[in-house]
Amino acid sequence: MSSEKFLVFDFSDPKTRILHYSWLAFFITFFMWFCHASLMPFIVETFGLSIAEAKALLFLNVALTIPARIFTGVLVDKFGPRLMFSLLLAISGVFCMFFAVAQTYEQLAAARFLLGFTGAGFVIGIRLVTEWFPVRQAGAAQGIYGGWGNFGAAIANFALPAMAVAFSSIITDGWRGAVAVAGIVSIAYAFVFYAKVRNTPKGSTYFSPKKMGPMEVTSYGDMVLYAIMSAPIVLAIAIICWRLSPSGVSLLSDTATYIIWAGLALWYVWQVISIYRSNVATLKEGVPELHRYKFKQVAMLDLAYMVTFGSEVAVVSMLPLMFTSEAFGYTPAKAALLAGFFMAMNLIARPGGGYLSDKIGRKKTLLMTVFLSAVGYAGMAMITPESSFAMIVAIVVFSSFFVQAGAGATFGVVPTIKRRLTGQIAGMTGAYGNVGAASFLLVNSFYEPSIFFTVISVSCVVVGVLLLIFLDEPKGQIAEILPDGTVQLIDVG
Repeated sequence: MSSEKFLVFDFSDPKTRILHYSWLAFFITFFMWFCHASLMPFIVETFGLSIAEAKALLFLNVALTIPARIFTGVLVDKFGPRLMFSLLLAISGVFCMFFAVAQTYEQLAAARFLLGFTGAGFVIGIRLVTEWFPVRQAGAAQGIYGGWGNFGAAIANFALPAMAVAFSSIITDGWRGAVAVAGIVSIAYAFVFYAKVRNTPKGSTYFSPKKMGPMEVTSYGDMVLYAIMSAPIVLAIAIICWRLSPSGVSLLSDTATYIIWAGLALWYVWQVISIYRSNVATLKEGVPELHRYKFKQVAMLDLAYMVTFGSEVAVVSMLPLMFTSEAFGYTPAKAALLAGFFMAMNLIARPGGGYLSDKIGRKKTLLMTVFLSAVGYAGMAMITPESSFAMIVAIVVFSSFFVQAGAGATFGVVPTIKRRLTGQIAGMTGAYGNVGAASFLLVNSFYEPSIFFTVISVSCVVVGVLLLIFLDEPKGQIAEILPDGTVQLIDVG
């Protein structure tokens, strides 16, 4: 299969058809996941929300996604992407309907929290595309999957306000009708996906981890690094809970906050123990060089995705509120248009990042896109109410292009690490995207937009330096064990 040409619109090619089924599923999940951002001005009017309450919904939107991506990565490696994506689409559609009919702020908040589960769909498609495409086409294929799927958020920003206005002639709160349509489409597509998609090409083996649980590592040093890299995931959830406590918007009581924090601490201790127990026997026996991989590669991808996709989620979430604020005074439609411009670049930028990753080198592409993202965010920090609309659009487009190309380049590397762990690696990397989103949204809740964008820019520079020092260019082969015990070697560079 590695010698075949990859033609994006050759629907006679089974792997191309799978790619299109996959990105469309991802598109629908992101359309639902970000439906609140573009409709926030309408929702604020319906419920009479304060700015603090509106920002709390942004935090809630990423809270569940963080653990959901971790656990979904484990489940997709075990049970396969066909079943997992179908279930996620159906369940997410129900949550979306719940959001559409919410009558109180508490119900609205609960629905947004549950819809965070929808963001885990991204992880499933990464494993599916990895199974169907050879490694020399993986960057471009993953880029198309991620970029065109992410475009669902851009379409949401463009389409949902218009749909809300159209529905307002039928029902009092037109935004409810727009959200309900998204949920119905998701449930219907779940059945289509299950009927049309298969986990692997005919005759191929679906490699699964030896057992469910923490990721396999191949050295004691990697085991320690894995435990360290798990900590920010727990910390990000703790920060979200703090912002929902009486110190923020009082959705959680102090007692509930302390109980959740204690639970998170116990969960992290259990996670560290599980990492040790899951790997220690294998490490004592010694892992043959042929089967080893470097966990630092995973750690570097985590950080890269934190500043690329993580900042993307944070920016898209806050832009409509920023531009409808008293300082800028834009209409909801015009503000949603700007947020849509930021997401719209996914259509070409993320596939472009993946394509360059295949052609000029995975490390080189990732470094270039992360450092240029820093430049773009520095430009966004300089936007003021006096800036012309054309200048704002130019800065937004420049910044979003390299941010999303960086996300594509990140997942150009993911399939090169360990095939049977692709879901878990994608899950952890994806979770770090939401760690970044939660962290940057926390900054946004305390400071002016200029500080928010400056923090992201500096973070990109720091991560770029770490990538320069620690990320290795993928090369050679990785080994996977077939069900009959024989070893299959897979090219990664």
